[in-house]
Amino acid sequence: MRLLMLGGTGFVGGATVAEAVHRGWSVTVFNRGRHGAPPQGVRRLVGDRTAADGLTALAGGEWDLVVDTWDGAPRAAQATARALAGQVGHYVYVSSASVYAPPVAAGATEQAPVVDADPGAVDGDYPTLKSGAERALREVFGDRVLLARAGLILGPGEDIGRLPWWLTRVARGGDVLAPGPADLPVQYVDVRDLAAYLLDAGAARRGGAVNVVSRPGHTTTGELLTACLAATGADARLRWADPEQLLAAGVVPWNDLPIWIPAGHEYRWMQQLDVGRAYADGLTCRPVADTVTDTWSWLRRVGAVPARAGRPARAPVGLDPAREAALLAAIGVEQPVPMPPG
Repeated sequence: MRLLMLGGTGFVGGATVAEAVHRGWSVTVFNRGRHGAPPQGVRRLVGDRTAADGLTALAGGEWDLVVDTWDGAPRAAQATARALAGQVGHYVYVSSASVYAPPVAAGATEQAPVVDADPGAVDGDYPTLKSGAERALREVFGDRVLLARAGLILGPGEDIGRLPWWLTRVARGGDVLAPGPADLPVQYVDVRDLAAYLLDAGAARRGGAVNVVSRPGHTTTGELLTACLAATGADARLRWADPEQLLAAGVVPWNDLPIWIPAGHEYRWMQQLDVGRAYADGLTCRPVADTVTDTWSWLRRVGAVPARAGRPARAPVGLDPAREAALLAAIGVEQPVPMPPG
């Protein structure tokens, strides 16, 4: 298979390139050439899809499959699609469940309404950027485009820092403010499992929209944080706080305590997506312990969460130590919850 990876140096792009190389595919990456060299054997084309004549390097190429993680202006996705229409057999776009128009019901399928967006727009918020790019690609490629609507993505290489924040916090030891209940289901996808799905589905020429994330309840908050304890070997104690207390104290789900979205929250649906199609297509998701352990190994090797390749920096996630300590003291917390072996 001949793969064209648009980007290729970021979190999902890097994992996709690594998986394709592992499979022995012929891999070309197209990016601005500012974020490190591609793996050995990978061809790099240099260009900037936001610039005039920025797609020139793609002229004359032919590929069986393109994978695109773009989250900028839909107009750039539109221009890229038009440039590649006669050169690519199939297009896979890494979109997001954020495209669904609120309010979103638990168990949302791919048929749920999406936010209205302009395929030729030059700006917008994240949901409209992704939705606009979906429209742009669908207008050009029709059934030859797969819109992979990913949920929460974790694993080695994460450039937002959600799981790395928990690992770093647990590694520091002491009392750790843990958002209850411990059995709250968590739905996510390991970036390596996402990459494998993108390549499998692309090679099989699957089209249309698909929610790509684990089954609801693939893990729980308790299992995730217990895996952090095991991976780091830290002398830390999980102190479980009632979600109502946390919310009353101004703790912001998803940002202050990453990954956590409590029951009843307006975005709880993001942990309850229907994934019947993805699993029917062959998606497999590794155990949470593997994701956590491998992320900790990677984080110790690189030292810090990397900058987002080619994208604007995001505000840091997670409580700072002083605020966490104040919350632990002010709220009062439960005793540690014993977790079952394994």
